[in-house]
Amino acid sequence: MGEVSTIGLDIAKSVFQVHGVDSSGAVVIRKRVSRLKLLEFFAALPPCLVGIEACPSAHHWGRELQGLGHTVRLMPPSYVKAYLKRSKNDANDAAAICEAVTRPSMRFVPIKTKEQQAALMLHRARQLLVRQRTMLSNALRGHLAELGIVSAKGRNGISELLRIIADGADNRIAAATRAILDVMARQYSAIGAEIRSIDKSILTWHRSCEASRRLEEIPGIGPIVATALVAEVGDWKEFRSGRNLAAWIGLVPKQRTTGGKDRLGSITKQGNRYLRWLLVAGAMAVIRYAQKHGTKNRPWLGRLMERRPTMVAAVALANKIARMAWAVMVRGERYKEPTPLMAA
Repeated sequence: MGEVSTIGLDIAKSVFQVHGVDSSGAVVIRKRVSRLKLLEFFAALPPCLVGIEACPSAHHWGRELQGLGHTVRLMPPSYVKAYLKRSKNDANDAAAICEAVTRPSMRFVPIKTKEQQAALMLHRARQLLVRQRTMLSNALRGHLAELGIVSAKGRNGISELLRIIADGADNRIAAATRAILDVMARQYSAIGAEIRSIDKSILTWHRSCEASRRLEEIPGIGPIVATALVAEVGDWKEFRSGRNLAAWIGLVPKQRTTGGKDRLGSITKQGNRYLRWLLVAGAMAVIRYAQKHGTKNRPWLGRLMERRPTMVAAVALANKIARMAWAVMVRGERYKEPTPLMAA
């Protein structure tokens, strides 16, 4: 047996499983290590290659182990599964990770910095609160509809319902019912205030980030989308092309190709769901603007809207926006609005 050269680390909440091999592939280490002693264990090892499945805490451990001089590679769990032998347990998982990290065709996940994770926490907290606000909005609409009070769609409609709930002189709502609805209305307003506070924090981070400000110049990308892209992508040069980035987000068609016949279906919806949702929402904003003001500078979009449904056109535009974002970031350029002649 030689000196350990590669380690597969199966991380958990309290107990981690280590599987190490030497340069010839012989097993050198197979043991369980507690969370408190993990860094002490790796500090005693010579620098080696460490493979970890990508998960929320993997980025933290990746940074810590890199600080000890080790080379850390994060891998999607779905790519590691193919190397799992027999039953699934911690020891077999660590062995599969150790095997997968040495494969030349393996794809790795870049380790996020603390700043990236902080920005993503803002986005995830905002997304959670928006979801809760939507739930409260739907509940208020449903309860008041039972009393025959129906409002218009959108925020104007829910604002009208809140005024009705706050109006004690409106006898369409009984006192006991109004007390319950008032609790939900106060919760709705409080969540709205928290969302606005998070929006200010995201805007502050956006203004301090030069890359995010450059991305905002692309139509369909605002501060929310720009900061999410910067935080999620990190190193844009990890992607060989804009199409690779769009495929990672899940904005490319599924392929069912056999016998030399190409069959393309709907989009894969693989990869980053949050970025895909933001980009499609941004594309819809561009399309709504084009429907009102025309597509003189974007004849490609005009032709697409003529022959495809609006949502299909929005997904195609979201794909194009992702490619433009990749080009702007990799080439270090700024977005240039196409002139009518160039667009034609």
